[in-house]
Amino acid sequence: MYTFSNKLKTIAFVLMILGFIGIVYGFLSAPKTIEEAEKIIASTHEEHAVAKSENNAHQVQTIADETKKADTVVQNASPALDSLASNTDSTKVEKEIVTTEKAKAEKEVISEVDSVKEKKEHAEHVFHQLQNKPWSALYVACIFFMLISLGVLTFYAIQQVAQAGWSPVLFRVMQGITAYLPVGSVIFFIILVLGGLHQHHLFTWMAEGVTTKGSANYDEMIAGKSGYLNFPFWISRAALFLLGWNLYRYFSRKNCLAQDEASDNSFYKKNFKLSAGFLVFFIVSESIMAWDWLMSFDPHWFSTLFGWYVFASFFVSGITTISMVTLYLKSKGYLENVNSSHIHDLSKFMFGISVFWTYLWFSQFMLIWYANIPEEITYFKTRIDVYTLPFWGAVVMNFVFPLLVLINTDFKRIAPIIIGAGVVILCGHYIDFFNMVMPATVGDQWFVGVSEISSVLFFLGLFIFVVFSALSKSPLTPKRNPFIEESEHFHY
Repeated sequence: MYTFSNKLKTIAFVLMILGFIGIVYGFLSAPKTIEEAEKIIASTHEEHAVAKSENNAHQVQTIADETKKADTVVQNASPALDSLASNTDSTKVEKEIVTTEKAKAEKEVISEVDSVKEKKEHAEHVFHQLQNKPWSALYVACIFFMLISLGVLTFYAIQQVAQAGWSPVLFRVMQGITAYLPVGSVIFFIILVLGGLHQHHLFTWMAEGVTTKGSANYDEMIAGKSGYLNFPFWISRAALFLLGWNLYRYFSRKNCLAQDEASDNSFYKKNFKLSAGFLVFFIVSESIMAWDWLMSFDPHWFSTLFGWYVFASFFVSGITTISMVTLYLKSKGYLENVNSSHIHDLSKFMFGISVFWTYLWFSQFMLIWYANIPEEITYFKTRIDVYTLPFWGAVVMNFVFPLLVLINTDFKRIAPIIIGAGVVILCGHYIDFFNMVMPATVGDQWFVGVSEISSVLFFLGLFIFVVFSALSKSPLTPKRNPFIEESEHFHY
């Protein structure tokens, strides 16, 4: 039996506490009014101006000052023009001059008013983006760790259906990691419900008036999708998927534990059938989940590859987590039947699915880039122009690095190299999810700050606590799995 060490437990609690404090700070520091957003914009503009030229720093004005100036011009323009007209002679030339000057002044006033209106609209837009920032950071970290556990659950189901002989010694590790799925599902579902209650505005298709003709927010394309993208149907799908995944997790683990004490293979056979049914349900629900929870951030854009792309990202993250948890337990003297051949197989999956992710990334990107259709390229143009570093960084971390490191057969058996590669892969796929969410919710106001780091720390601490608590509740090696002996003697 594994014992959850006090040291690791303390680390988990410290991460959760620090993360929670940072999350609260992120929400409290977000602007509460448009005026606060205007000050932030003005401050940003001033910093850029100072960086460009200290001599021009005095020319930087706040939006509030410009608004006040424009309002003054609007109020004073008409009396000034009337005065100009009344004080001129009645000659034709003078009238033409007055008319010209009046038209010029009116044009300047209109231009000034339009400029102020545009800046106010920009300030309002930035205000919503900055308000979304802590929510977006929370959302990315929450869905990332939840989908890691789902990826492990899927890998476990595949092993059951394939009747794999090499992996049963790792089943309890997989079950321990999937213990996070119920916890992550509850938190994630709450975030989704809060969106429907308009406590956050991450999903633009949930905005009021978007599907109502005549409304200032009316969007014809979103209105055309309202039969699918409406909150009651959307949240019902979410509840169904989360419930289905968690039910499989509960009953498959229950059957696996019951098999340890059984006198026949009846519970193993039940798990085989249950896993086959789950995989059918998963194939359908995973694609729809990717559309609902990630692609719908950009409701004007769609990709037929998106479901597979998201799957590859969290699937390889799940397998990487299995490898890292297994190596940690091995380093503490547990899992004595797990040998370098098991680790080598896990590393091969890490390498193979990383290449598969790259294939999907390139297929999606290349086809859209080559076709160059405006409605499609907006998704990638925003990410390349505004999110240049995380966009290309994800490719390097999720493909180039695993390719260079894990292509070597010997490296697939060396624990420090696998751990290092695993850390890079997990960070790279977190950035991948970051790229899926942030451009639509935060726009060009993104940066990795307190909210992003704190959200990762909180969910990492929670993940560690839940997973290792679950590992300590049952023996780490199944006793009566039909393939356990083959798995214990697995060598090549």
